[in-house]
Amino acid sequence: MRRIGLGPDTTPPMGIIDAHHHVWDLAVRDQNWITGEELAPIRRTFTLADLEPEARAAGVRATVLVQTVTVAEETPEFLGLAAGSGLVAGVVGWTDLTAPDVDETLAALRALPGGDLLVGIRHQVQGEPDPEWLLRPDVLRGLGAVAEAGLVYDLIVLPHQLPAAVRAAALLPGLTFVLDHAGKPPVAQGRTHPWADGLRDLAALPNTVCKLSGLVTEADPRSWTVEDLRPYADTVIGAFGPDRLMFGSDWPVCRLAASYADVVDAARVLTGGLGDDEQRSVFAATAHRVYGLAEAAG
Repeated sequence: MRRIGLGPDTTPPMGIIDAHHHVWDLAVRDQNWITGEELAPIRRTFTLADLEPEARAAGVRATVLVQTVTVAEETPEFLGLAAGSGLVAGVVGWTDLTAPDVDETLAALRALPGGDLLVGIRHQVQGEPDPEWLLRPDVLRGLGAVAEAGLVYDLIVLPHQLPAAVRAAALLPGLTFVLDHAGKPPVAQGRTHPWADGLRDLAALPNTVCKLSGLVTEADPRSWTVEDLRPYADTVIGAFGPDRLMFGSDWPVCRLAASYADVVDAARVLTGGLGDDEQRSVFAATAHRVYGLAEAAG
């Protein structure tokens, strides 16, 4: 793994909130998306005990744990993990948005041990063959229930699905949509369009936020540089602004291309032109506000 050279002015003057990471235990259930030779390095169990020393060493004071599979049992497990952790301040879980009783399910999750740490819901829209899945009436009804529960909705979409995400966010102004991994731009191909157009359309809506996350694994995992990421980071910063942008490591998926420290260092370099208050927004304040995180244990 590379170490990115940092100057004295690139360290954000605050403890970091990592707004996006995962854990999984292959002894509990398979992660059926981890297939093929390219993903082989992360086909093992990753726990909070694995994460914590890397996160603490990078200056992280709190994290948001994000769902990995569309399995109902995972979210209660994550809430229990978070409740027993001094690091995890929020959980983005999964539930079936198309179920007629989604509101009751969300209420039941909030009533579980650790349920007060449920801050959002996510579904792997990127895997849905219908590019307008988010606009299905049953999905929109489910998203409305997420809003009514006081939760946010994490968007994991591919660039061609951004137009539907824009329309869904416009139809549900009372729901905050958080775009994961900047909408997965084609970094390895060196293209910005049409991804950038969809991203800017989404950012034009006031109920949208974006994560500066996942870029290293959209680049060439063997040869990426910070300069490869810069056009995409600059587009995101310009579209959303620091007050609607939050840092996420995407650990342990990031390990396919970079260490935890490398991802943090790259984000520091990419946001090095921002002022101290703006960096505080990207690296902590936006996540704290948008997810309504309790103060981290430290």
